[in-house]
Amino acid sequence: MNVLVLADTHIPDHTPALPEALVPHLEWAELILHGGDATSTAVLTELEAHAPVYAVLGNIDGWDVRAAGVPEQLQLSLAGVEVAMVHDAGPRQGREARLRKRFPAAAVIVFAHSHQPVKELVDGVLFLNPGSPTWKRRAAYPSVLRLVIGAEGADATLIRL
Repeated sequence: MNVLVLADTHIPDHTPALPEALVPHLEWAELILHGGDATSTAVLTELEAHAPVYAVLGNIDGWDVRAAGVPEQLQLSLAGVEVAMVHDAGPRQGREARLRKRFPAAAVIVFAHSHQPVKELVDGVLFLNPGSPTWKRRAAYPSVLRLVIGAEGADATLIRL
């Protein structure tokens, strides 16, 4: 299963639209995970035109995202791999332990908020922060993650846009 992981799109509060460089990754995706701060349902609807979308609520998501019932956290099984999502994972120090305690069954944990991309395998759990495709803030570049889930488990590739 090909899963595109993105977050912190901040549309329209910071940028008017998804970048053109994202299109090949959207076409590749069979499923999309959005880690919060879409800031409007319009971006989620745009993403759904490419593949089914699972999203979590970000700290500055608009009233329409809240009203659409987007949850604060999410746990789902994708091709037999347990995946958990939350927008804000808290401070860097102790993050992995906190997230493991919060989502003990997860093999993949997606978080966002910092706009800093992360791809770390810690004690068998894959921790992923896709960064942002639209607003890199302090990151070196805008980014997303490609997550491939198969019989061997899950593996991710950080994509620089």
